Amino acid sequence: MRANILFILSCLFFANNALATPKIQHWQAPSGAQVYFVEDHDLPMLDVAVTFRAGNSFDDEAKFGVAMMAGGMLDAGVEGLSEDEIGLKLADIGAQKGGQFDADRAGMSIRTLSNKTERDVALSILAKILQQPLFPEAVLMREKVRMIAALKEAETKPESIAAKAFGKAVFGEHPYGRTLEVADVEKIQRADLVSFYQRNYGAKAAVVALMGDITRAEAEMIAQQLTANLPASSASRLAKLVKMHIDASEQRISHPATQSHILIGAPGIARNDPDYFPLYVGNYILGGGGFVSRLMSEIREKRGMAYSVYSYFMPMQQPGAFQLGLQTKKEQASEALKVTRATLREFVEKGVTEKELKAAKDNLIGGFSLRIDSNKKILDYLSVIGFYNLPLTYLDDFSGKIDKVTVVQISDAFKRRVHPDAMATIVVGAPEAKAGQ
Repeated sequence: MRANILFILSCLFFANNALATPKIQHWQAPSGAQVYFVEDHDLPMLDVAVTFRAGNSFDDEAKFGVAMMAGGMLDAGVEGLSEDEIGLKLADIGAQKGGQFDADRAGMSIRTLSNKTERDVALSILAKILQQPLFPEAVLMREKVRMIAALKEAETKPESIAAKAFGKAVFGEHPYGRTLEVADVEKIQRADLVSFYQRNYGAKAAVVALMGDITRAEAEMIAQQLTANLPASSASRLAKLVKMHIDASEQRISHPATQSHILIGAPGIARNDPDYFPLYVGNYILGGGGFVSRLMSEIREKRGMAYSVYSYFMPMQQPGAFQLGLQTKKEQASEALKVTRATLREFVEKGVTEKELKAAKDNLIGGFSLRIDSNKKILDYLSVIGFYNLPLTYLDDFSGKIDKVTVVQISDAFKRRVHPDAMATIVVGAPEAKAGQ
């Protein structure tokens, strides 16, 4: 009897896991846009996102910041509707608008009731935002003033100072490492936004993600509605290549804060890197697993030097950063830095144990369902899968690929990809380095 009950429970467990992975449909719209769709009628909601190769890695070198401003002003006014009117119309139907912007991608999203009345209004507005942005001069002037004020405030904050110095040290002049300056914002003109939009918001470079209570036929019509009248530009150029190997460097930047902000890192991996899963699982053990990570054990639990310490890979179209970070009291910054470096070095040289690997797999696989437990999370995955050309089975395969990672694979990947002697170090709010440190 007990065996039968266990068998039934195990069947239910695997059935629930199978059901939890959404079935992704993919096609190319007549406009040329790539479409990714998950049909789900559990909730009377529809989530839609349209993204483009229009992040700041596609800025012209002499016009940095245009991509960010263009992305931020898509919904600042369209043909027939002002910025305020867009907000009021969406509020009237209970729809929510959102934006997406990073170094690679830019775009807009909307969440609405799937009822045709509300849905049609929301999608009509989203189509106008994507296809008829006006980039009003008055709004641009307002946004430039707001952005300049924010940049000047950021110049006083240790975390912003550290991030800016870190990006420069790791990526040099590559857009992944550039941060917006007041002078960049001052140079932006409306004509720059229009030109950038025309070059980078074409349908052939668009990824449409749809999740929710509509049919495939409805999804096809919506995708075409949102992209049919986009600019006629061809797909955007590829992002500038990242220089993978950097020289070791260390900057200590004075700041009156009581805590030192420490960042260590180097270029890491791209989204489609074959070492992605060994590095992902290995990093969970190193510093991505919170209280169960090596760094947390050495820095916080054993020595009480920091409340939190972390490491992560940021995979992008080109290799993003591999970064370690913590905050600690000024007087122990040098010691905390020494322990962090020693922990990383030992991890790279000696690898992980079978016990650590099993615990990491259990946590990552056991927590996978939380990654896809909402329409919004699934929508985000659809956009990522589409933008980075990941397989449609990415979510189906995720847990299995985690489970297949071995101790040897982690050791090999970290030894080849992470070089403790060739990393950038930034310490903001620390005393000047003493001799021998």
